[in-house]
Amino acid sequence: MNDTPRIRTVLSCTLLAAAVTAVASGCGGADGHPLSAKPYDATRQIAFNTPSGNGRVNPDKPLEVTAKGGDGRITDVTAVDESGRHLAGELSVDGARWRSTASLTAGTRYTVRVATEDDDGAPGVRTLTFETSPTKGALTVKFGPEAGKYGVGQPITAELNRPVKDKAARAVVERALKVRSAPAVEGGWHWVDDKKLHYRPKEYWPTGATVDVSGNLAGLKVADGLYGAPAKPLKLTIGDRIEAVADAGSFTMTVRKNGKVINTIPVTTGKPGFSTRNGIKVVLGKEYFVRMRSTTVGIAEGSSESYDLPVYYATRVTWSGEYVHAAPWSVGSQGYANVSHGCVGMSTSNAQWFFETVRPGDIVRTVNSAGDTMDTFGNGFGDWNMPWDKWVKGSALTGNGGISVFPASTARLRPSV
Repeated sequence: MNDTPRIRTVLSCTLLAAAVTAVASGCGGADGHPLSAKPYDATRQIAFNTPSGNGRVNPDKPLEVTAKGGDGRITDVTAVDESGRHLAGELSVDGARWRSTASLTAGTRYTVRVATEDDDGAPGVRTLTFETSPTKGALTVKFGPEAGKYGVGQPITAELNRPVKDKAARAVVERALKVRSAPAVEGGWHWVDDKKLHYRPKEYWPTGATVDVSGNLAGLKVADGLYGAPAKPLKLTIGDRIEAVADAGSFTMTVRKNGKVINTIPVTTGKPGFSTRNGIKVVLGKEYFVRMRSTTVGIAEGSSESYDLPVYYATRVTWSGEYVHAAPWSVGSQGYANVSHGCVGMSTSNAQWFFETVRPGDIVRTVNSAGDTMDTFGNGFGDWNMPWDKWVKGSALTGNGGISVFPASTARLRPSV
């Protein structure tokens, strides 16, 4: 008796399989072939609005695919360029026509696969390849900084060769600029002006991270008559988290590495009338020797404030000439008073140690100074002084894509002491 249910189950499954086989045998085209048969050649059934022969397609015009003569219909169209980008489109309800809804990529080759079915339901296929015309007006992008190892505060820059003002066009550009980091972090682009974008994470880059920057603009339509050009990718690695805080109130600089204090240095900062800028700055570069002249910052030669000094171990933090550097002439004031013309001065041995410890991208922050706050843009990298909620509003994708204006008079290479 225990075997009976088992036998009945086997018999039921056998009958079911036979029934399925019978149904499958009855499903086919007019010629009796099942739907899984090799699709027929639909060349005579399908037409394209592309030039005959080897003529190139105008990327400003949409691609159209039509079913000819009312014999069958289009069921699906897939159009992909040589970079793997899919061309979006819409298929009419009756399957008579497919039309692209996105712009074609300029100067590339497309492969178009059209699936059809005839009046009897048999599947067909036609494949077409064509090239689009290259563009004369190309939008190029150059990423910065140069490839290498940087501190946790280093922003990414993207400089365009042409202005992009329209928000929709900015969105096209921004979507094509890719920043990937390992480990992954939240970040975003901010339009500084019509031709420049900056990218930064919400917080500083993680120590040991790798950052890959690339552009997918090649051939992409940005605006009427304007297409993107290929971009050279960029790769950065991120070093230890070095943060130096210059306290103008206590005349000291505290340097931390990965959160741990590694040095406390007596310093002098800007005196009244020449106060050091408050806020976060990013190391721009290091110069073993700089000749600093007062005339470069608007101080007349021969005045009581004029100077012309050889300066060593100079770590630059603004383009207008603010450095952390050796100031042996003010050692007696370091740790006690602010007597500089805006720079952070320290002894030669301390300046050498600082010079050898930091790299571009490291953080230098000034607090408790009477000076203005570091500009966000235009005088180095003050990006971190902008709150994150305001930063994202400078994106054409998540914010208003507005322009952040900075003083046009800001000059480069103006050292102060």
